[in-house]
Amino acid sequence: MKRWLFALLVVAAALASAASAFAHAEVSPTTVLAQHGQVFTLAVPTEKANATTTKVQLTPPDGFSIDAFLAAPGWKRSVQETGSGEDAVITKVTWEGGHVPTGEAAGFQFLADTDSSKTYTFDVRQTYSDGSVVDWNGPESSDTPAPTIEAKSSFGGGGGGSTLAIVALVVGALGALLGIVALATASGRRTLT
Repeated sequence: MKRWLFALLVVAAALASAASAFAHAEVSPTTVLAQHGQVFTLAVPTEKANATTTKVQLTPPDGFSIDAFLAAPGWKRSVQETGSGEDAVITKVTWEGGHVPTGEAAGFQFLADTDSSKTYTFDVRQTYSDGSVVDWNGPESSDTPAPTIEAKSSFGGGGGGSTLAIVALVVGALGALLGIVALATASGRRTLT
């Protein structure tokens, strides 16, 4: 039993280190086909101790069109837009009323599409229960990077993953491998009493 527990702890630690590489606001998928509708997810982590995330605002970039939202139970959504009818363009979405504790992430989904092949940068504002605010709008190297996606005209050739994502996957795979090796090694030892 101890062997299995050790292996599970090693795998959990590897996955936790991989997950911590993504501890910032994200819009996913990060690579999409331009001019094709798709479901996107905004995930905003609650990193502050002794506080909950109670409000999230998303300002989509020009050329990123939100068409519909999936329900987010426990949250009230309000939308700002320009134009009307089929010409309406959503310029800001606010979700409030939820209470996401430390170590968890608030998640919101919507159907949207991009108008061309390019990088789209989102502005996300997170409000905590203590009134503090985190603006996820900095450069990629900052503590509060703005979420981005890359819209491509096709998915042929190449590939476009971030270095951080690749490192996280490698660390996770190594952790899983170490857990399996530890389990296999430990199961071969038997103590005689």
